[in-house]
Amino acid sequence: MSNEIWQLQPYLKERVRLVDSALDRYLPGAEMLPTRLHEAIRYSVFAGGKRIRPILMLAACEAVGGEIKKVLPAACAIEMVHSYSLIHDDLPAMDDDDFRRGNLTNHKVYGEATAILAGDGLLTEAFILLSNKDVWGDVPVENARETINIIAKSSGSRGMVGGQVVDMEAEKTPIDLPTLEYIHTHKTGALILAAVEIGALLGGASVEQRRALCRYGEAAGLAFQVADDILDIVADQSQLGKDVGSDQQRGKATYPALLGLAGARQHADELRKRALSALDIFSASAQPLREIATYIINRPS
Repeated sequence: MSNEIWQLQPYLKERVRLVDSALDRYLPGAEMLPTRLHEAIRYSVFAGGKRIRPILMLAACEAVGGEIKKVLPAACAIEMVHSYSLIHDDLPAMDDDDFRRGNLTNHKVYGEATAILAGDGLLTEAFILLSNKDVWGDVPVENARETINIIAKSSGSRGMVGGQVVDMEAEKTPIDLPTLEYIHTHKTGALILAAVEIGALLGGASVEQRRALCRYGEAAGLAFQVADDILDIVADQSQLGKDVGSDQQRGKATYPALLGLAGARQHADELRKRALSALDIFSASAQPLREIATYIINRPS
């Protein structure tokens, strides 16, 4: 894979196609009872997401010479968890958003109660998939168990859910940088780090390679949220696909609020460089990860 001719967009397009096809197979069909619930689940999953987390998992696996077919079920599971979190994040009790990825949010289409249950259903579907021995092939049982453990920890009170709680508690309250980093490394970064670490694990990484990829995942996960905070200020709704300026209106803890817009941009670039530095031990096999680190902070929406 030559760095000179390698292009990110065709890679992302192909990986999105691969992940979407697998998600379609693994999720219950919209015709399966209860049909309205399964329709609501599929509405949010197939609403046009960029699939950053599953693609990072596939790319980490590739970086260590692994076979992506071994990580595809776990990649789909982590996207199910992410989609569930977005459904719940948009609820009136949380951010009360009307739009997501350019479409009406789940609760605006299906009602609040069904949206809650759709999120619950997606989280459960992720672990139905992960606990299905038929999808693991020749992956060692201990690696499958560790994968389930990593996704569970990164999703719950020690990860994404915990970060969400502290984020809500910090609204309209002055906080320091360590608290802000706690929020974002847990609310957003935990699932991104999990994706990269699982890709390394299932790809057969050495101890050194796994540590390096975890450093990459930590930096990339935080950079993603810094960029998200910036986009909430500078993008318009047609670009972002969701309500803009809502962080400021709710007095949310963000990097631009604490560091200023210029400071937040500088911090995002520092995190990008940290992520790239972590990949120094890898050859061209890690080029997708390198390109994604830059894409994360420069993405249009």
